[in-house]
Amino acid sequence: MNCELNKIVFATNNAHKLAEIREMLAGTGIEVQSLADIGCHEDIPETSATIEGNARQKAEYIYNKYGACCFADDTGLEVAALGGEPGVYSARYAGGEGHDSEANMAKLLAKLDGEDDRRAQFRTVIALTQGGDGGTIEFEGIVTGEITRERRGGEGFGYDPIFRPDGYAETFAEMGHEEKNKISHRARAVAKLVEYLKRQAQ
Repeated sequence: MNCELNKIVFATNNAHKLAEIREMLAGTGIEVQSLADIGCHEDIPETSATIEGNARQKAEYIYNKYGACCFADDTGLEVAALGGEPGVYSARYAGGEGHDSEANMAKLLAKLDGEDDRRAQFRTVIALTQGGDGGTIEFEGIVTGEITRERRGGEGFGYDPIFRPDGYAETFAEMGHEEKNKISHRARAVAKLVEYLKRQAQ
């Protein structure tokens, strides 16, 4: 079954992400629905071993259960010297149930102690499930940089205080919300998704 791309669900409970996407699609005739809009209040599984897999799993879960076109995102920080860790486990790197950013950063900095190769990249994958012949397609956004030796800045969340993107002196957490969003991995993936949706709406 094909679903309607002019009414699409974003599989997230993050109100900020939802508002950002709606703003980017304003005036296109594409309505972005929240999980609450379709009556989805359950926990959507994220059990894949890859970032791509998690994004696809969430989008396809909503499509299969609710019959709605859906997109979902997943993001990970990949550190070269650690073989791509923490990757898909970025949010729960230090263990435990919650997203403990301080503990995650502490673990990462400890693992890189004495390491000169501090290259890293943030990677976001957005999966869009359209059903029918469209299947599921992916949009990727990457920003490269390095892990600093100490936390810097009070903005942002997650690993932002220890990630300095290439070409900038500041960490994501020192940049401020607006500047970070112009260059972030998620912004790059979202821009590709938005371009695709706009083309389909023409």
